[in-house]
Amino acid sequence: MTAKTVACTIERRLLVNYRIEPELVARLLPRPFRPQLVSGLAVGGVCFIRLGDLRAGHLPRVPRIVSENAAHRFAVEWQDANGTQAGVYIPRRDTNSRITAAAGGKVFPGSYWLARFEVDEPGGHVRINVTSRDGQVQLAVTAAPADDLLSELFETLDDAAGFFRRGALGFSPSARAGCLDGVRLHSASWAAQPMSAEIRSSLFDDTALFPPGTCSLDCALVMRNLPARWAADHSPMPAQAPADGRASP
Repeated sequence: MTAKTVACTIERRLLVNYRIEPELVARLLPRPFRPQLVSGLAVGGVCFIRLGDLRAGHLPRVPRIVSENAAHRFAVEWQDANGTQAGVYIPRRDTNSRITAAAGGKVFPGSYWLARFEVDEPGGHVRINVTSRDGQVQLAVTAAPADDLLSELFETLDDAAGFFRRGALGFSPSARAGCLDGVRLHSASWAAQPMSAEIRSSLFDDTALFPPGTCSLDCALVMRNLPARWAADHSPMPAQAPADGRASP
């Protein structure tokens, strides 16, 4: 039985974003999702998030447990009885925490893969290397504070933060075959700072999935020290497999 809520402190949430040709992303999405477009382009990326003070359900907080996590994500839309909805599809989450990996899909929604994280954050800069234990994910990001958000997708930092706030509902493959688990991020603040970033990604650099010129790094922003809560959202959503079996990194 999964917990309905997980409370925590988001100590750092670095969002690194790509602009992608929509038809390539559509091949990677299970139905009923379609790419959510900004200026005619799909939005994908990686969320590098450090969580502390975790508390599942009504259990007490565990202040000494801090986990590093990385989530691959695509902005999506879908239709339901209330009209067009927006959120993110998360094909894969990786973590350095054995507790998180063991609890994923059991204590709270969503499965996690174990990975090695190398993290260095001097003076507001962020350097993170991620290598998954199964060898499927390699990530290396270097980010530094910037004066302005440099983006072809979003005109302002507020536009970018608002876009991601509206996409706070995330779906990922469920332990139940043919279903997706939904979890919604609740936070009183989505205050963000612009970052400049360089990244290497085993998913977004894969030219078999994204030929040259079809997937470009767009922007990065960081959020820090935000009290937050994840809440299970909906019963598992029925889903059809993506057209491309390589949807997971």
